[in-house]
Amino acid sequence: MPSALPDGEPVPADGALPASAPAGAADRPLGFYLHVPYCATRCGYCDFNTYTATELRGTGGVLASRDNYAETLVDEIRLARKVLGDDPRPVRTVFVGGGTPTLLAAGDLVRMLGAIREEFGLAPDAEVTTEANPESVDPAYLAELRAGGFNRISFGMQSARQHVLRILDRTHTPGRPEACVAEARAAGFDHVNLDLIYGTPGESDDDWRASLDAAIGAGPDHVSAYALIVEEGTQLARRIRRGEVPMTDDDVHADRYLIAEEMLSGAGFSWYEVSNWATSEAGRCLHNELYWRGADWWGAGPGAHSHVGGVRWWNVKHPGAYASALAEGRSPGAGREVLSAEDRRVERILLELRLREGVPLDLLREEGMAAAGRALSEGLLRPEPFAEGHAALTLRGRLLADAVVRDLVD
Repeated sequence: MPSALPDGEPVPADGALPASAPAGAADRPLGFYLHVPYCATRCGYCDFNTYTATELRGTGGVLASRDNYAETLVDEIRLARKVLGDDPRPVRTVFVGGGTPTLLAAGDLVRMLGAIREEFGLAPDAEVTTEANPESVDPAYLAELRAGGFNRISFGMQSARQHVLRILDRTHTPGRPEACVAEARAAGFDHVNLDLIYGTPGESDDDWRASLDAAIGAGPDHVSAYALIVEEGTQLARRIRRGEVPMTDDDVHADRYLIAEEMLSGAGFSWYEVSNWATSEAGRCLHNELYWRGADWWGAGPGAHSHVGGVRWWNVKHPGAYASALAEGRSPGAGREVLSAEDRRVERILLELRLREGVPLDLLREEGMAAAGRALSEGLLRPEPFAEGHAALTLRGRLLADAVVRDLVD
């Protein structure tokens, strides 16, 4: 089941932000994340805030229905306009995630985007992305999305091997994600991503290479590759605990990452974040970069997180409770925190170190600078950026990114 929300102070009923939040807003891009919490089935590794029809039955009534979800989410977009007041920024990025957004009608996704356009306006070069399940779209659906303003799409491929998909409880058939790339291109999508997962129990190096081959051959301009994380409370965690499938160790994850770097770079992809590769600067996911660089975004939907001017808040998780709050004219916010200057410094180091450009050395304290010097001598940081004032990871440093960042934040 989905993981728990963090603790925090209450969110005002009207969603009002502290007076400090708008400071410096003109220098930060604004994005929207729209969460669609519905899935046809629950994947065995998933602890996201998503729900199947069975899980919702009897717990939320008509308010939790996906049939009227678009209207509910539009209500939060209108709330965002009231809260942000006369903020003049057009929206730079929109990302619809889930769950499976494409379980909703294409017209519903277009309607949600239309509300952002009406309330805030979209930047002329706005990036508008939706995630998609390969089995829940067809050429007509994709054409409707593209005509409605979507210009980037991300398909959940995970693996090209049937036995790996079976362990993950993925329902699409091998070959379908690759076909979706061609259909998206035909519909006029500028940018297409394929999501892959490595380190699934029972996956071999050859399986992983086959998945990368298939993804590269499909012709996307962006590939994301994530190590499988087995979260407590998931079906996969229970299966591993019972000994039904083996746990994959960190050394295997490292080997798979090196295979991904070798094959993707050999095919013309360049890494720009530890788990993300693109064929060009234009192919990067601008929305994710907005997160990694600490910009502003409003997260609409059950359990969605937002950040504006150092204020972070999160919505109630259940779709029924979320819809009820908005129907009663209340913010669906469950809690919030105001980040201190030190919190924001640490988060910049945590997130920006993952980027190819790295993190400015002037964010580091004395102990962190000493750690950066050691990391440089150990081959974990690149010499050229270091000389120019940035801590930027080498390939070996990317494998040890979590350890490097722990040292730098001291």
